[in-house]
Amino acid sequence: MTESLNQPLKKTPLTALHEGLGGKLVPFSGYLMPLHFEGILAEHRHTRTAAGLFDVSHMGQAVLHGDHAAEAFESLTPGDVLSLRVGSMRYTLLTDAAGGILDDLMVTKHSDHLHLVVNAARKDADFAHIRERLMGKAELEVRSDWALLALQGPAAQDVLGRFSAAARHMMFMTTEVLTLVDTQCLVSRCGYTGEDGYEISVPAEAAERLARELLVEDEVKPIGLGARDSLRLEAGLCLYGHDIDTTTTPIEAALAWTVNRRRRAEGGFPGTEVIMRQLSEGPARCRVGLRPEGRIPVREGTAIVSVAGDVIGRVTSGGFSPTLGSAIAMGYIDAAYRDPGTPVTFNIRGKKVTGAVVTLPFVPHRYAKL
Repeated sequence: MTESLNQPLKKTPLTALHEGLGGKLVPFSGYLMPLHFEGILAEHRHTRTAAGLFDVSHMGQAVLHGDHAAEAFESLTPGDVLSLRVGSMRYTLLTDAAGGILDDLMVTKHSDHLHLVVNAARKDADFAHIRERLMGKAELEVRSDWALLALQGPAAQDVLGRFSAAARHMMFMTTEVLTLVDTQCLVSRCGYTGEDGYEISVPAEAAERLARELLVEDEVKPIGLGARDSLRLEAGLCLYGHDIDTTTTPIEAALAWTVNRRRRAEGGFPGTEVIMRQLSEGPARCRVGLRPEGRIPVREGTAIVSVAGDVIGRVTSGGFSPTLGSAIAMGYIDAAYRDPGTPVTFNIRGKKVTGAVVTLPFVPHRYAKL
């Protein structure tokens, strides 16, 4: 989850708050970010049972303007953007000519623009890519002066509802402009933990005040990157640069659902030929859930071995599941071995550990379905 300190690190509008709360700060995607406050296991469990507040201000936010912004943006992604209703959002992907994934992102449709949220490590490359390819068709405005908070967990609705009653009535994957602590914020009912919750885009100068007000609520605690990673892994969600990148296609990554019927029929997105062929014929490998026996984590890069002793894949994310009390992992495996229940083995520090392919997610999603 962390990186070596080889260049000056950027700070988010909440860095001083993290330091004041005793957070363990580490380098991540070029930023100084909190790994944990109370401890990863405690923070993971608190988010599953109450509400956790995450600083995700390192993510890239931008607005795409233009009369035909949605149509233009569709030329860069296999996702369906045109059919989005105003106030609705969608998870989608930027792909390259070979069908590889340049990044995964969230896109929200507003009456006169699209709002984009991309991964921190990819934001500069993503924004340059979008500007270059949509020049003359749409104008990209990077919102570097906005912060992003995520309030996640079963108590998130009650907590945010105290600040704005309208938050209680929002549906999953919708967005509203709400006034929180006397500040207009863009609030989305979404998140990357598998729990119900919200992401709050707020002007940078108001971010710390809003965070402090949320943390006053009894159900809310600050949560770091460590628990964010274990939560998304339990939810079977991809982490860019690990589970997906330019060497993986949406079909291999078990993200075929991001390419809807109209886009499959029309094509016209980068990598159409490769992606459509894999949809028709099936990919040679695919992302699967893996359940090693015991509690010892199977880490990224570990070979996945068949009962016959053949290497049939590699782990891309692995760790300990606080909810299940056992090790869990995801990885890419030869398609012939993809069926749930298929036995596999792992070599962990010279010890052979048995396991099996399992259905994702490891822990059921609890998104709000109002």
